[in-house]
Amino acid sequence: MDSRAGLQRRGAGGSAGGSPAGQPRRSRKQPPRPADFKLQAIIIGSRGVGKTSLMERFTDDTFCEACKSTVGVDFKIKTVELRGKKIRLQIWDTAGQERFNSITSAYYRSAKGIILVYDITKKETFDDLPKWMKMIDKYASEDAELLLVGNKLDCEVDREITRQQGEKFAQQITGMRFCEASAKDNFNVDEIFLKLVDDILKKMPLDLMRSELSNSILSLQPEPDIPPDLPPPRPHVRCC
Repeated sequence: MDSRAGLQRRGAGGSAGGSPAGQPRRSRKQPPRPADFKLQAIIIGSRGVGKTSLMERFTDDTFCEACKSTVGVDFKIKTVELRGKKIRLQIWDTAGQERFNSITSAYYRSAKGIILVYDITKKETFDDLPKWMKMIDKYASEDAELLLVGNKLDCEVDREITRQQGEKFAQQITGMRFCEASAKDNFNVDEIFLKLVDDILKKMPLDLMRSELSNSILSLQPEPDIPPDLPPPRPHVRCC
């Protein structure tokens, strides 16, 4: 028997180690590109203003009408791409009740961005803003990006705080942006977080090697049960 015929049959049938006839070869999956930056943002504000709803709308595109109050601190992670960079954003959602302040204050210092939220239908949540600014001035980094958000724009008919009032408060704070949003209607939610990340990136030297960023990026591991030592009070208060 001609040995060449045997070789041809083995090649046609795929028994010589090739892929089965008619089936494409399996290609190796490329590992996902690691994040260029790992940033932490914190959401603060009085109870019931919709902090958890904003976070869950952005990370999971979900909305719960009857969310349970956050106990202590919760967090979620979402990866976004901006300015040609891949960013893993860790978002900390803090409890609004005063009894949790001693716990939540420990998370301010690592935050590159702080979102301060009030409810446009509840004047008392707007009146609490100076209290939250004192927490920021006491515990947060001086270079943290600040964003004031008036939430629940879907309840316009019940509005108690005008847009002009929100803008005026933000203008009193150096570098603070202002925006109104609705977690329920998914209005301006992505814009809130993406603009905050974009403002943070503007301050960062994007040409540095990742190894050189080891001191400026944040771990994605959950914070320990015992909060880290708090930083000393900040010397300058940015609001009255």
